[in-house]
Amino acid sequence: MVSRLGPMFERLRAESRLGLSMFVTAGYPHLDDTPAIIEALVDAGTDFIELGIPFSDPLAEGPTIQRSSQRALQNGVSVRHCMEVAQKTRALVDVPLVFMGYINPLLAYGLERFCTDAVAAGVDGLILPDLSMEEAETIHQACRTAGLDLILFIAPTSTEERMRTVARLATGFIYCISVTGVTGSRDSLAEEVDAMLERIRALTDTPLALGFGISKPEHLQRLRGKVDAAIVGSALVDHITEEDPAGSAAAFVRQLKGGAAVGG
Repeated sequence: MVSRLGPMFERLRAESRLGLSMFVTAGYPHLDDTPAIIEALVDAGTDFIELGIPFSDPLAEGPTIQRSSQRALQNGVSVRHCMEVAQKTRALVDVPLVFMGYINPLLAYGLERFCTDAVAAGVDGLILPDLSMEEAETIHQACRTAGLDLILFIAPTSTEERMRTVARLATGFIYCISVTGVTGSRDSLAEEVDAMLERIRALTDTPLALGFGISKPEHLQRLRGKVDAAIVGSALVDHITEEDPAGSAAAFVRQLKGGAAVGG
């Protein structure tokens, strides 16, 4: 299988357009909501989806995504259910799907089996916030064998050594963290973001996506021409309502894009 991420980023660059990704916790707010939410997000103009696998101890997540993860676990979500969600979603949309999860549930499922099943379900990439560089080589090999892109993180505090390792191993895109800390909406993006992006761009042509704290149209305006895509998580989760999960999610994307002219 050829990942959908590469062709998508090629189109974005050809169109001089900032891509937009939305994070969705599988099984939130209700067990079977997720495929319809994602379809609505794509219809509203989302370019690719980060599908969160709920975990009991999501260390990189702030209160909003922690809450959604706990709710999803209470709803009965498992790794197997996430595979089913991805498969159902793939029947509805053509955009890239990227799993975001933590290592322990994947190891319990079986790492090679997880990668193979993810590709069979139509998933294009994998993000592991708690992946250490010491483990990256092994997981990179499992992903490469299955045909799954491995997306790695850098932050403003990343060392030169880490940036070089990420530049060498990352496929699909590199996830650039706007702040040191956990996920969550913020009023503004830190000044050190620009220096971080310049450092990693000097090392690789792999597409860059920036996440953590992005919540407003002006954030997207600031990022145009500096990264290939923006990733929005907590702000979306905060806007999803119990009564109309798909409709409220789509309304948020339209509001975000309408104020930022992401597609222009």
